[in-house]
Amino acid sequence: MTTTDTPRPDVPGPRSDTAEPALPHALPRRQWRTPVILWVLAVVALLGFALTAPVDRSSAFGLSTGGQAIQLPDLVLPTLATTVVLGLLLAGLAAYATVLANARRGVPLWVGLVAGAAFLLSFLTWAAEGQRIPFTNLLQGALFLATPLVFGALSGVLCERAGVINISIEGQLLSGAFTSAVVASLTGNVYVGLLAAPVAGLFFGWLLAVFAIRYVVDQIVLGVVLNVLVIGLTSFLYGQVLVNDADTWNQPGRLPRVAVPGLVEIPVLGPVLFNQSLIVYLMYAAVIAVHVGLFRTRWGLRVRAVGEHPKAADTAGIDVNRLRFRNVLLGGAVAGLGGAFFTLGSVGAFGEEMTAGQGFIALAALIFGRWSPVGALLAALLFGFAANLQSTLSIIGTPIPGEFLLMAPYLVTIFAVAGLVGKVRAPAADGVPYRP
Repeated sequence: MTTTDTPRPDVPGPRSDTAEPALPHALPRRQWRTPVILWVLAVVALLGFALTAPVDRSSAFGLSTGGQAIQLPDLVLPTLATTVVLGLLLAGLAAYATVLANARRGVPLWVGLVAGAAFLLSFLTWAAEGQRIPFTNLLQGALFLATPLVFGALSGVLCERAGVINISIEGQLLSGAFTSAVVASLTGNVYVGLLAAPVAGLFFGWLLAVFAIRYVVDQIVLGVVLNVLVIGLTSFLYGQVLVNDADTWNQPGRLPRVAVPGLVEIPVLGPVLFNQSLIVYLMYAAVIAVHVGLFRTRWGLRVRAVGEHPKAADTAGIDVNRLRFRNVLLGGAVAGLGGAFFTLGSVGAFGEEMTAGQGFIALAALIFGRWSPVGALLAALLFGFAANLQSTLSIIGTPIPGEFLLMAPYLVTIFAVAGLVGKVRAPAADGVPYRP
């Protein structure tokens, strides 16, 4: 039986040079999110700040701290003129972003950065009219307050890049704070307490790893349960032990600030970056180590492969669950180290539920930073700045209601994640158990 050359209707034939050309690709959609946000900022700056600014007042910003060899004069800005100029700049950036969006082009990153800086300066100029804001001290405090958020966000990066959701960052921070305070009090050495903090975080990371990886418990529910466990346990021990004998159990002391010779004299940034306590310098090292480890080493490549496609990683010879287990342990230790900030770095004593939801703000920094160590650092700095700003404005007597200032860090968190983060994608296998 022979076949013919008659083509079958259900089988495509050979490509012909006379075939009709393919349809052109669809045009990208117009993205209006950024222009809308910029227009909102411009309207708030013009109507909220410029129209209510006094005509004959100025705002001063201190650019130096006491004791620096190089003393810069205060930056004095006329309140009304500055808010008007910055409001018009925001309107111009919003119009530029609108033109780009209408042309189906992306808005450059510098537009958002300039707009954010202009809006912040406009707000500070308006809020400090007739007053002086110690700007360098404001930045220094912002970095200080961002430290536990950075450690918590790095813990989330290590866990979620490997495919395990870590909702228990709050509990790990609190356990590190409690353990560091008790150990430092009993030994009389804050550095021993600092070393004990990651051990506590490691233990609760081990609980998370055992139940989430080995017993495949729902990771969201498990994280919430661990948070409740740590809060209940530390509250009980605080009430039964630490309160009754605070001199023995709850007098850990504080880590001193360490100024880096030479670098601390750099105007503005010197006191901010190089006059901090040891735990802040450890935060610098942790960000660098996690970033280099994740994106410049074989270990990091394996972690990202496990978080994106565990089946393919398993096929390549990687023990998926073992790697996940180790990463969760490491993430718990990092969060525990961050918890020492609350006792040894800040307060000098343990207080009941003293983390006050910072672990959940660290989760927001993780998402806002797009599961990147550097991005999480920048997001944590934003939230730390908002937290320190409300304290600074309260001290100088701003007309903003105190209740609103207390809400500011949380409002910034919600606005940043919901309004600015845009479309983000977590690691594809994040929260998905793997069974070989």
